Amino acid sequence: MAKTFVIGDIHGGLKALQQVLQLAPINTHDTLIFLGDYVDGWSEAAPVVDFVMQLATQQPCIFIKGNHDWWCEQWLATGIANETWVQHGGAETMQSYKDYTFETMQAHLQFFKSLPYFYIDEANRLFIHAGFTEGQNVTTDFTTAPEKWDRTLWYEAIKLNGIGPQTKPVLSTRMQLYSEIFMGHTPTTYNDCTTPMQVGNIINVDTGAAFKGKLSIMDVATKAYWQSDALPLLYPNEVGRNKND
Repeated sequence: MAKTFVIGDIHGGLKALQQVLQLAPINTHDTLIFLGDYVDGWSEAAPVVDFVMQLATQQPCIFIKGNHDWWCEQWLATGIANETWVQHGGAETMQSYKDYTFETMQAHLQFFKSLPYFYIDEANRLFIHAGFTEGQNVTTDFTTAPEKWDRTLWYEAIKLNGIGPQTKPVLSTRMQLYSEIFMGHTPTTYNDCTTPMQVGNIINVDTGAAFKGKLSIMDVATKAYWQSDALPLLYPNEVGRNKND
């Protein structure tokens, strides 16, 4: 029986991605769902895009668009680098493209353009990079503000952590729209958690690969997960997005 695996934010860490794909018991008929942010952080942003594009020729893959991917898309399309993007990993991404041909960069641009902002499977599970606005569903929210990535869904979810183990968390209206919501964007390491976090029906798979954490992959059905080494160990001569330390 085919399985589905979900992968957190990669941020240019190709070595970590290759590692978790080796660790997890993946078959070629299994589906891989990527939650976005393929670029910005470690030095192999462009090679990550090469790798996942090739991977999609070998097995079913669903690629969600993250905010860093959106920034990179704008740069590839216009040649103009958003200053905020440059400061948050864009400089490393631009450097990773220095030896790429125009044709390959255009192929990457088309890849980014093709990415959806979310995916809903047959079990009404939502896969999304960050979140969506209370009072909206993902379709209406991302129609009106396609470049918006809302952290409030995760901030709301972690407040449920204080609820006792015997108490059923009270889910907000937007949480109740989907059976489960898989997301990234805000590392669980911000909450001193080095592994994926589940609160209610919200599962955060971003375990800080952009910074000092690890890349995680999870079996959607069982919630079993596998993790790479910490990214600074895989890229010992780089700082990733830890520039302010």
